[in-house]
Amino acid sequence: MDITLTKHHGLENDFLVYDLAQGEPTTAWPEVARAVCARSTGIGADGLLLLEITSATELTMRLYNADGSVAEMSGNGIRCLVQAAHAAVKGAPNTTYNVRTDAGMRTATVVGDWDGDVIQVSVDMGEVTRLPEPEGWASLQCDPIRPVSHVSLGNPHSVVGVEEVAIVDLGHLGSLVPHVNLEIIEPGPGSNAITMRVHERGAGITRACGTGACAAADAAISWGLVPKSTEEVVVHMDGGVARVRISDDHRATLTGPAEYIATITVPV
Repeated sequence: MDITLTKHHGLENDFLVYDLAQGEPTTAWPEVARAVCARSTGIGADGLLLLEITSATELTMRLYNADGSVAEMSGNGIRCLVQAAHAAVKGAPNTTYNVRTDAGMRTATVVGDWDGDVIQVSVDMGEVTRLPEPEGWASLQCDPIRPVSHVSLGNPHSVVGVEEVAIVDLGHLGSLVPHVNLEIIEPGPGSNAITMRVHERGAGITRACGTGACAAADAAISWGLVPKSTEEVVVHMDGGVARVRISDDHRATLTGPAEYIATITVPV
């Protein structure tokens, strides 16, 4: 069976989107994800998104990481999924979509209209909730005075404050806790900004992470890395900049781009 995928990226965190209206392949989805996401032998991506369009503004998203595992939620992925759906239904500017995910319902609004192959999407990411220290955390040997935050945005995150993100061996640290998304952050540039790098569960080091940006912004406000009066935290990542609003009750809103790359048909 041949399947047609669209490829998108959100700040260089790239995804393949499959519209389930095409039908289900005989091969299991984890196997399909591993094959098409492989960068040497497949198309290459951080994950595979399954899109179901149930009405003009009602969508369902399921995410398989590049290793075939399931992820509950992705902030960059949901923007890519919305871009694919927005093109398919020929949505109007400023349309809001209700997206059912494995982390619950999320709302995503297309901000304005297309700019070439790029749209801006603002997503209500839900509440940032506290989690206990993950299994195996002691293996990182963090200094006890180093700020650490363990939180969920439907998926698990551990955020660590460091002096300089560029010099940390993030690949090694991430390998010690592969069952969580690990973010390291430093303050700046600018009083309302932080710089972040991320090792994602099921994908390894990626260029950006939307849920991670929200977890990092919440931590930065809690730790005083940005003023508590900051209306919007600017999160600098290797792939670009996202903007995060954290409400007084710790709800996160993520705004950033999604860019269409190509349409590809492959056998599975």
